[in-house]
Amino acid sequence: MNNQFFGAALVAFSLSVTASDDPIDCDQAMTTIEVSYCAMIDLERAEIELAKYLNASNQHYADDFELIDAIASSQEQWKAYREAHCNAVFTKWRDGSIRSNMAILCKARLTQQRTHELWESFLTYIDITPPVLPEPPK
Repeated sequence: MNNQFFGAALVAFSLSVTASDDPIDCDQAMTTIEVSYCAMIDLERAEIELAKYLNASNQHYADDFELIDAIASSQEQWKAYREAHCNAVFTKWRDGSIRSNMAILCKARLTQQRTHELWESFLTYIDITPPVLPEPPK
């Protein structure tokens, strides 16, 4: 899946959905467009949560420049992995109208997992000290 194509498709999709007068009830989403729209909302929320935990990790170790660089490097490599993996998922479903939705769901799931990994690796302690932020969903 070409990233530019996927991004352009999502922008066009978002504009078409937001231009509608009827809000989409994600609990009642039925069509591919509605389900994809709701999946995009979930992905956006997951990415906001990831940014929160990534920023907290960086702030928590602000004096350890080597660790900050290592976290940044791992984040860039993780982004490349997420893109490659979810592109493969898109390819798996390439002949169906569900392909974009499956790729979006893949990105949301991996983003939630990454958020949890950041929390576990950088925002918790090995003793009974409370974590810097609450445990995010897996």
